[in-house]
Parts: sequence; structure tokens; C-alpha cells
Amino acid sequence: MEQKIILDVDTGIDDALGIILAIKSGQCELIGITTVNGNVSLGKATENTCKILDFLQVGATIPVVRGASQPLFRPLFFEHRIHGEDGLGGALRDAEVLTQPREGFAPDFICEQVLARPGQVTLVMTGPLTNLALAVRRCPELVKQVKEVIFMGGVVTEHGNVTPVAEYNMYVDPEAAKVVFHAGFPQLTLVGLDVTRRVLLTEEHIKELGDTPIGRYVKQSTSDYLDRYFERNGVRACAMHDPLAVAVALDRSLVTTKKLYVDIETKSELCDGQTVCDFQNRLKKEPNMNVCLDVDADAFFARFLGALKA
Repeated sequence: MEQKIILDVDTGIDDALGIILAIKSGQCELIGITTVNGNVSLGKATENTCKILDFLQVGATIPVVRGASQPLFRPLFFEHRIHGEDGLGGALRDAEVLTQPREGFAPDFICEQVLARPGQVTLVMTGPLTNLALAVRRCPELVKQVKEVIFMGGVVTEHGNVTPVAEYNMYVDPEAAKVVFHAGFPQLTLVGLDVTRRVLLTEEHIKELGDTPIGRYVKQSTSDYLDRYFERNGVRACAMHDPLAVAVALDRSLVTTKKLYVDIETKSELCDGQTVCDFQNRLKKEPNMNVCLDVDADAFFARFLGALKA
């Protein structure tokens, strides 16, 4: 049976690549795309999502629904240095926006779609978890009716990417993440920096896409990102954070996971947003999520590049 997926995005560079992978893979029914404040404002994330659907010529078939415009309690915190002021690294900057978002509110849309298809819908969250936290609060029965929640966020064995210990999506709205972590989802999967840093899109990969509309788009959108990544890490690459989360929904064999207890810090001067994984069961808590600890990078890129070249 074809996967039924809702993508929840704060569409910057890698979210856009995740959307493209989901659509071009031909392996899932994309029920809808919900947007959230994160890398860029809610308005810009929604506009970028619509631009990507227009670019792929599928705007009429996939509903886009706006969600939360700010974290549950915290001030806005954008990533313009990485994703550019427009969120797409300057790609599609002058494109006319034809697709328009549907009326409604993303948390309500998520609840309605999941309850209409009990046990069938996978939620793939690639931004802060604000929309899902609000959905859980509005509709607690959602927790038992969703097939799986896969979220890109956190890091459990390495350093963070916005503070020494915190990954960006978790840092922006850790209170929302705490709601999701403790909601009781039977299948909750963390796709963190531990694995996404091992799937690095390089200039060689981009060359494989050729002189095609998608190849040109990927080259332009990731150009500045490659420079920023080199400044910080000494490698010219674009970490495929969000596309990997989408790929895990399509093919679980790409990653190795372990069921562990993970919580998030929300009240620390130095460690806000840190995902704390209890590898040794010191807290004596029941494991609450599947944590990705290894990834087959070659298999991921075979799938990603193959889909984009199709």
C-alpha cells in the first residue's frame, strides 16, 4: 500500500529538497503540506512551499495549509544566514506564486486527515514541532490514530548546530518538542544530526543531476549553503537533514535505529533545546522513540538522485 504522508515544513533549502524527493519519488501519497515558522517566517515558508509545488507543476493537487506563526512561548529565531533572506538561497526568487494555501489551520488539518484515515498516515516533521504539539493538545486521540511520526531534529551523540548542544528545530521550540516527546506516540522516530551530517550533498552529486531544471535549481539553492558549511566544517557540502527524514518514511532500511528514552531541556542557561538520550537507562524511563544512530549514505543518495533525475 502506498505511503500516506503529511509533510510539516518551515521551507528553507533542505525542506524544499525534501518536498521534491517526496513528490518525485512516486512512492507516497502526499495528502498535504503544512507550514510552520522556523527557518523563515510562516508567510515565507508558505510562499516557498507553494513555489516548489509550482516549480514541480503539482500545485493544484497538493493542499498547503498554514500553521503556527511563532513558537509556543518563545520569540522568533530565524536562520537567514544559512537559508538566505528568502529561505531558498535565492532560487525561484522571481518566480510568480500561482498555488495558494488552503483556508484552515495546520494543527486542525493534521487532526482531520489522521482521524479520517486511522492507522494510515505518517507525519514527517522537518521544522520545529509547534504544529504537532498544538494538534496533540486539540485532539489527544490523534496520538493513537497516526501510523508514525518521523521528525528531523535533535542530536544525541554529537554537538549541536545552533548552540554547542542543540539542533535548530529543537532549539526554536523546545516546549513543543517536549509535548510531542511525552504524548505517547506508539511510533516516534528521531532523525537527528547524528545521521543527517553523514548524508552530505556535494558538488559531484549536483553535477550528476545535469543541466536540467531540477539540476539548476539544486545548484542555485545550495550554492551559499555550501560556502557556509565549508566555513564551519571545512567541507563544501549541504547536509541533507530534511530529505533524509523524508527518505526514512519511504525506506526504513536506510537507517539503523534503537528504541531509547529521549527528553529535551527547556530550562537551562546553556543547554536549552538539548535532546538528552538515556543510553544507559539511568532515568529508569520507558523508551519513547526510535533514535537513528547510523545511515547508509550511499543508498540514500542512490534514492535521492534517482528520484530527482526521474
